[in-house]
Amino acid sequence: MALFKVTVKVPLFRNGIRLEKGMSVDVIMSSPAYYPLHHEGGKSIVDAFLRIYGIDLRKANAVNSSVLEVVKVG
Repeated sequence: MALFKVTVKVPLFRNGIRLEKGMSVDVIMSSPAYYPLHHEGGKSIVDAFLRIYGIDLRKANAVNSSVLEVVKVG
């Protein structure tokens, strides 16, 4: 199991969705080889932001490394 912290790097307002710099979620991946942004199209990150903030990152087209910073915690 691997723990990743995903943080919004830049403020963003797109398609009626607002992301503020510093918004973050923790994502657990079943294998440390899986990178959250690339595994299953970032589904775990999208689900975490929807659960915590009620925001759909796919609608804002924000599931990419230019908007999100991913850091492996453990």
